[in-house]
Amino acid sequence: MLFNSVGKQSDTGPLVYPAAFVYIYSALYFVTSQGANVRLAQYIFAGIYLLQLALVLRLYAKSRKVPPYVLVLSAFTSYRIHSIYVLRLFNDPVAVLLLYASLNLFLDRRWSLGSAFFSLAVGVKMNILLYAPALFLFYLANLGVVKTFVQLLICGVIQVLLGAPFLLTHPVEYLRGSFDLGRIFEHKWTVNYRFLTREFFENRSFHLSLLGLHLLLLLVFAKPTWTFFQSYVRLRRVEDQLQPQIAQKNREVKTQKKGKKVEKEPEQEKFSNEQKSFLKAFEKSLQKAAGSKATPTPPNRSEPERYGIHFDRCTQLALLPFFLSNLVGVACARSLHYQFYVWYFHSLPYLAWSTPYSLGVKCLILGLIEYCWNTYPSTYFSSGALHFSHLLLLGGVAKQLFQTMRLNNAVKKEQQKKVQ
Repeated sequence: MLFNSVGKQSDTGPLVYPAAFVYIYSALYFVTSQGANVRLAQYIFAGIYLLQLALVLRLYAKSRKVPPYVLVLSAFTSYRIHSIYVLRLFNDPVAVLLLYASLNLFLDRRWSLGSAFFSLAVGVKMNILLYAPALFLFYLANLGVVKTFVQLLICGVIQVLLGAPFLLTHPVEYLRGSFDLGRIFEHKWTVNYRFLTREFFENRSFHLSLLGLHLLLLLVFAKPTWTFFQSYVRLRRVEDQLQPQIAQKNREVKTQKKGKKVEKEPEQEKFSNEQKSFLKAFEKSLQKAAGSKATPTPPNRSEPERYGIHFDRCTQLALLPFFLSNLVGVACARSLHYQFYVWYFHSLPYLAWSTPYSLGVKCLILGLIEYCWNTYPSTYFSSGALHFSHLLLLGGVAKQLFQTMRLNNAVKKEQQKKVQ
């Protein structure tokens, strides 16, 4: 019975989470004096919240996609999110913390460690698998088939090791309880389908139709996702090629400022006219994508200027497909409970600013979603408004994605004409 996950009971029924959840919450149970020290548990979850916020802000700072004031407002205004972390102590924040740690590691190209954190996140709660379609394509674009298989193997081995005590004793019960895709949710807790009758809400055909819609949307966004990831990889390669030259130029500038004679290293090449043109065009395109104004050309100065380009902005090409893959899963979910808000809350500003909408419409979408999640119990209106907000968000992101695809194809055709 010790390692029978079905036999493990709580106030809400049998255990339905993977092994990492058991280990983490067992540790919390002992640290908090068998759950008696609630304040200490709240302090721990406050730390989890702050750590996750730091990881999220690091991604936003790299991408330079969203204005800072939006991030400040979102961090201070969501009562529901603060409640989920500090009052309710759900496992969702722990899973999402590990997920954002893995995203940061992937963008730093620390692949094996990122895969380990992603697998740990899945081991806390299965909803992290909503990111899996994007991650699989991200692996392929960056690493190729063989190294992708290695990373998938790392994820799988970690799951086996975590679940070993349960798999060796009660394998069927563990897999059925922890990774049950057919679980029936209670209608009384639903946030997104209050307007449905209980019978229709629990109908298997309804569940299958949502699954079909989920898969269809993933297929629709597969090509733009792949194109974005390929562009991201190309820009990272350009970064690897140009950064040594940029660093050398900056060393020369620093030496000139000190009044010393610059000794040119023969192995370092100068920027070609084509490279200089690329740097200028790349900087302008990223500023346009981020919605910021182009930096004015500085006047001629006798003092040499430092060279630099914000290659971190190319993370926009990586983050959007990840957040979009998760949004598709949330929008097509059979049911959303209040703690599920943390699944996508921190990506909502990024998604809103990836649409062509005006500032007012972006803020309206975020405000409407916040209203829906703060309405308890949910109503016909709040559930309908949540679906409407998701539809607006998905439609706006899709429009922007396919506009970018058309522009990309037009540029390719123009380049081919020049070559011919």
